[in-house]
Amino acid sequence: MTTLLETRYRAVLRLLPAYYRREREEEMVETYLWDLDRDTQDQSRPTLGEVASIAALAVRCRLGAPGAPRPYALLGSAVRQFALFAVLLQATSAVVDRALGLTWAFTRGADERRMFLTGFTGQDTTGTVVAVLTWTLPLLWTVAYFALLHDHRRAARYGALAAALPTLWPLAGSLADDQAVPWMPWYDTPAALLAWLPVLALCAAHHRDAPPARLPAGSPGLVFLAGCVVTGGSIVLVPAAADTVWAPATGFVVGALGWLLWRARRMDRTPPGAALALAALGLLVLVVRVAALYPWLHVPGAGALVGGGLGQTAALVLLTAALTVVAGRDLVRR
Repeated sequence: MTTLLETRYRAVLRLLPAYYRREREEEMVETYLWDLDRDTQDQSRPTLGEVASIAALAVRCRLGAPGAPRPYALLGSAVRQFALFAVLLQATSAVVDRALGLTWAFTRGADERRMFLTGFTGQDTTGTVVAVLTWTLPLLWTVAYFALLHDHRRAARYGALAAALPTLWPLAGSLADDQAVPWMPWYDTPAALLAWLPVLALCAAHHRDAPPARLPAGSPGLVFLAGCVVTGGSIVLVPAAADTVWAPATGFVVGALGWLLWRARRMDRTPPGAALALAALGLLVLVVRVAALYPWLHVPGAGALVGGGLGQTAALVLLTAALTVVAGRDLVRR
């Protein structure tokens, strides 16, 4: 007769995919119930640690654990590629933004330098700490990128988690009725998603059973340098159109176009799920691009910024649609 504890364990094990339950469910139930008498089984329930362990195992199984069926393997590969591309995009944007900001502040005279430093020192202690962390923490996207490609997965997770924290400051300030960092939900929400969805993908898909992260082409350093040149050049060449999303959106457009051209010549070396990963990232960047552009549509004198933003929006729509078509064909072929 089935005991109450066994029923509860089987209910929790339903988190696991069907293929894994068929092979291991009975063995796992026997292990959990080992050395427990019937009276204890009728009065107990799975511990939180056991439930968390099963949930983590379910995530690994659904994201391409060894021996997983092909659909799960493709999903895991796509999520890992999404995390890698998104972390690279965030890393290059953060480094370029701060490098250009420092260059401008310390080459334009004492007034610009004083204005830059006042952003850190011209407020109370809490504001100063928040300003310093907001400026420094996003640089950890670079740490996460190189750590991931050198198979230091724990360092990559911690770096990405810390780098994404500044996107929560506006929400935290709104909950605490602190207007030091104003909350603009139409922009801050998609911006936070652009930061935190890659973090979740990195933590979930780059598990201990996953294969090492690899770029489709090029070495980590050269790809990172190319991304910095593209994002930085977009601001230097078209400063009138540059807002908070201009550089990362340009980096994605150029990178996605380059990947499509490379794929056309080296289809045999295309990582599984790469097109799907780029399509998902493109959709996220598109949402943030529209959110950042919307408040400027009716502002007098913002013609260059609006024109550039609309051009980027059109390019992102076309690229995301093309990547979605390519991803669909890849899935059917595979």
